[in-house]
Amino acid sequence: MDPLFDRDKAEDVLSSVAAAAPDYLAGLDARLVRDVASLPLLDGLDGPLPEDGHGAPDSVAELLRIGTAAATHSSGPRFFHFVVGGSTPAAMAGDWVTSLLDQVGGMWTASAFATTAETVTLRWLRDLFGLPPDWGGVLTPSATFANLTGLACARQWWGEQHGVDVAADGIAGLPRMPVIASGYVHASVRKALQILGYGRDTVQVLASDDAGRADLDGMRAALSSGPAVLVGCAGEVNAGDFDPLSDMADLAEAHGAWLHVDGAFGLFAALSPRTAHLVDGVARADSVAADGHKWLNVPYESGFAFVREPERLGTTFGSWNAPYLAPMDDTSIDYNCLGPESSRRARALPIWASLRAYGRTGHRAMVERHLDLAERLEFLVDQSPDLELLAPAQLCVVCFRYTAPNHDLDALNTALGKAILDDGRVYVGTTVYRGMIALRPAIVNWRTTEADIDLLVKVVRELGAQLALRPPR
Repeated sequence: MDPLFDRDKAEDVLSSVAAAAPDYLAGLDARLVRDVASLPLLDGLDGPLPEDGHGAPDSVAELLRIGTAAATHSSGPRFFHFVVGGSTPAAMAGDWVTSLLDQVGGMWTASAFATTAETVTLRWLRDLFGLPPDWGGVLTPSATFANLTGLACARQWWGEQHGVDVAADGIAGLPRMPVIASGYVHASVRKALQILGYGRDTVQVLASDDAGRADLDGMRAALSSGPAVLVGCAGEVNAGDFDPLSDMADLAEAHGAWLHVDGAFGLFAALSPRTAHLVDGVARADSVAADGHKWLNVPYESGFAFVREPERLGTTFGSWNAPYLAPMDDTSIDYNCLGPESSRRARALPIWASLRAYGRTGHRAMVERHLDLAERLEFLVDQSPDLELLAPAQLCVVCFRYTAPNHDLDALNTALGKAILDDGRVYVGTTVYRGMIALRPAIVNWRTTEADIDLLVKVVRELGAQLALRPPR
């Protein structure tokens, strides 16, 4: 079926999605986060490629039927498994506008609207986080891409230390770029280095303990060998801890190093007076990465990268010498030339809508509420005789485990993590923290309330008790 013949059905198809949205969204508070009984519905997605097609109304209806039942309802208030927010009403609507307008978002000549929205959004984000207004920035699909963007600029800087334009001539012949981090370094940083040609396992990890805290003396000694890239973590995923960013900024300035800060969710600590001290020093970094689809609560995919020296973005990602691309100026910005993507949605629109809708005070209030909920969870864990807190709750992640006498606690908590996911009332998985299998729920969804935290503890204790009744191994 030629899509042209579906043109007169567009209104009905779009209306069907809009009509399904209120009931779905209203039911998120009561739904199982994942209903394993609905997973056989996924078979309905399979089958041979249709020869003639079923038409838009039937196809979208089928997608809604399967998706509203079998999807993981991560937009709801009890998805704690990963650091993932939901979509606020303004952000979701902004994302619908993004699809409706379908802008070529990376070039001024293709969409002055999309690029202007991105410029304004980046300025608002710098303001929100207290970053210097003259920094450069670009929106990315994720913190992984944001880390890639910042570290690619660091690679360009590293080449300059050796008289090489890496963007033009590559890294062949250059010595390996030293990358130094604490034990909090995230896999996305390693992945970025892997893509950039340095290898994911070349990071020199200098930690002072088995939790991964930074060994500043070790870093100082390593930096004495010459220029290097120092990676700071703002918000470690297992316990929400932070590297001492101000101390690391001192080291970077003293030794001429590039400081990159991975602030995927921890950058949002800047919004609350209670936690702003955790990101002291971030404004002295050379590059900063963060996610939007975490604590900003905008839809997947959303991230942003900021660089102290704005021209480095263009040097690293621009200069294509393509005759059909018009030159940029301060207004006519081609964001394709400032980041790793050449085809980009107008991803600024949901961020712009959310920031305009709720402002600084609304986003601060959300962060403050989540900090309160993390403290509540920490208190409930401390008060429960069968739960053990493994690290203080500094931000929005609480790390703990279930305990039972005469049991292998790692095996017990591994089984508990699977049981929680299969149960579906709340959604939280396991991690390894200081050599122990643990739960590490992250609280960043705008819908989450005290009742959801209380249910989390209830489910963990209930399922843990059931598993503990089995004979210990």
